[in-house]
Amino acid sequence: MAIQIFNSLTREKENFVPIEEGKVRMYVCGPTVYNYIHIGNARPVIVYDTVRRYLTYRGFKVDYVSNFTDVDDKIIKAANELGEEVPELTERFINAYFEDITALGCQKADSHPRVTEHMDAIINFIAVLVEKGFAYESQGDVYYRTRKFKGYGKLSHQSVDDLKIGARIETGEKKEDALDFALWKAAKPGEIFWESPWGEGRPGWHIECSVMVHEHFGDTIDIHAGGQDLTFPHHENEIAQSEAYTEKQFANYWMHNGYINIDNEKMSKSLGNFILVHDIIQQIDPQVLRFFMLSVHYRHPINFAQDLVEAAQNGLDRLRTSRKNLVHRLESTANLAEKNEAIFETIEAERQNFTSAMDDDFNTANAIATLFALSTAANKYLNEDNTNEETLKALIDVLDELAGVLGIILNVKEELLDEEIDALIAERQQARKDRNFARSDEIRDQLKDMNIILEDTRQGVRWKRG
Repeated sequence: MAIQIFNSLTREKENFVPIEEGKVRMYVCGPTVYNYIHIGNARPVIVYDTVRRYLTYRGFKVDYVSNFTDVDDKIIKAANELGEEVPELTERFINAYFEDITALGCQKADSHPRVTEHMDAIINFIAVLVEKGFAYESQGDVYYRTRKFKGYGKLSHQSVDDLKIGARIETGEKKEDALDFALWKAAKPGEIFWESPWGEGRPGWHIECSVMVHEHFGDTIDIHAGGQDLTFPHHENEIAQSEAYTEKQFANYWMHNGYINIDNEKMSKSLGNFILVHDIIQQIDPQVLRFFMLSVHYRHPINFAQDLVEAAQNGLDRLRTSRKNLVHRLESTANLAEKNEAIFETIEAERQNFTSAMDDDFNTANAIATLFALSTAANKYLNEDNTNEETLKALIDVLDELAGVLGIILNVKEELLDEEIDALIAERQQARKDRNFARSDEIRDQLKDMNIILEDTRQGVRWKRG
């Protein structure tokens, strides 16, 4: 069965046929780096990391690019407020971004281009649009002539006339038409700037992604993805810029993930429900946050609420417990039964169910259901008095395989509580007194595996976490 993707451009599920057989060119809009990312930013990172993992699982070579906006009005404002230079501020939050997404089990992109690294290419791209008549200079600013691009509105499924109703020219803007948008902004006094044919300034927001896609992939890419909030105007403007420049289709498939609400309300600073990933992963296992995000289809809205997060925690714990029990049985018993053919049939059936779910527009909710089906089968098998080594191992392997496609880690070392560590050390000391060196060594190795470092002092044994 072919992979099907819901294409926002056509609003239909379509069979995925890449430009080049076996290869996928995928671009995902990244963050504007002036603060820690919030959980709304985390959803597309998790979703498209999972899409990339699945495409790789299905045998594609995925070239995955996600940008950083490292110069922008918000960045300049934040830098001024904090008394930092723009590059210093953005570098700090780029590093914080990588820490957060790594905690969430997301892999880095193959490339993370930055706006400031592509300034010459941006200026040249804009110059071509000016030369073609799609853009014009106005007192140091450069604007895109929206009406000149005949396909404007095709992604957001809006007509230019409908868009005109809500459009207005802001104070200080010098546009020909309220619908036109900035490609280049003249620098204000004290702002960071670059030299250009139109004077000192910096790029508008939308142009950067068009340029970085073109620089990394060429004229057309397979998949362009991001949050639903980017559909208009950001992605609409990208199409207008890119297709005017290349005269070719910009992206063949557009993917957009749904919004996140907090306790059934839109997340916003004004409501005081703005949740940063940096903060929430101090309270919640980041793997639970990932599991929670994937428990709902990516195109649907998701509600972040305490009871739903707890349900995700319980679900992940259930899967981890099943795997742990399988490993315990495998390590503690010999082969006492024949290979269980029914279990192997279940494994293959659920692997196929997993693939069918993910082939259907990356339905991670249904894919997770197959993990629970395997967990149920494993638990039922463990109730038998006699089990088979090959069967146990097959169950462990398939759980790891399919969970791994989702970026979910089931094989985790449990962290001991302080009192449990103290009790083990006391037991080890007693074992040494009793000359039970085998048990003493066993406890030492157990603590070492838990990253507990023992130190012998005159006052006795002390310990610390490594």
